[in-house]
Amino acid sequence: SIVDTVADNASSGLFVLGTTPRRLADVDLRLCGMVLEHAGEPVSVGAGAACLGNPLHALLWLAGTLARAGDPLRAGDVVLSGALGPMVPVTPGAAYEARISGLGSVRTCFSKETSA
Repeated sequence: SIVDTVADNASSGLFVLGTTPRRLADVDLRLCGMVLEHAGEPVSVGAGAACLGNPLHALLWLAGTLARAGDPLRAGDVVLSGALGPMVPVTPGAAYEARISGLGSVRTCFSKETSA
């Protein structure tokens, strides 16, 4: 179902890890704003609150659930807490930039080629 897809982050094709760690005390993850732009125009906007009110709520639920199942989170595990804004289809050959206040930005370009 769509709920399972969202819960499993199955609609995530890729993710980016930054190079500058931030302390949780230094970023308000609930209020951090996100904008995804294509050709300089916003195509998706949101905030941390879109993820269960705070991305840390999703992480806390996951950590508790895994611990009860006997497979706890471990140091170095990468966890995707959920999207901050609605997903959008990408356009072949287009560039996109995402910015999250307090965390930074990332830019990507998609190939014009398609696989057969």
